[in-house]
Amino acid sequence: MIQRRSRKSQAGVMLIEALVAILIFSVGVIAVMGMQAVSIEQVSAAKYRTDASYLANQITGQMWTDMTHLGTYAVAGSAGRAAWDATVASTLPSGTATITVVGSLVTVTVNWQAPNESVVRKYVSVVNINAS
Repeated sequence: MIQRRSRKSQAGVMLIEALVAILIFSVGVIAVMGMQAVSIEQVSAAKYRTDASYLANQITGQMWTDMTHLGTYAVAGSAGRAAWDATVASTLPSGTATITVVGSLVTVTVNWQAPNESVVRKYVSVVNINAS
């Protein structure tokens, strides 16, 4: 003789299944939100690195065309560099830059600090500017 389970013994099983499904779905949604936050942070960091690279290339290009005044670019606020310094400050958060010129070897260092970060990031470009 086969015994049938009563409906009473099955009561609440569907509710437990629904709660487990909601729990699994919620964990998945929270994971996607976390990945989105990390993605936004990484995109911002990549943008700052790209901007710093562009700014360093911009000033070295200007220095190539103005080789007679190459030494003056090492001084912040000099005639050839004042507008570029202002662009660095306005493009990057807490953006600053230094340029060192030793003979024909030019080192451009662009520094910035992203919001809510304690680390100061930097991009360094070393270029040999030769007349020949």
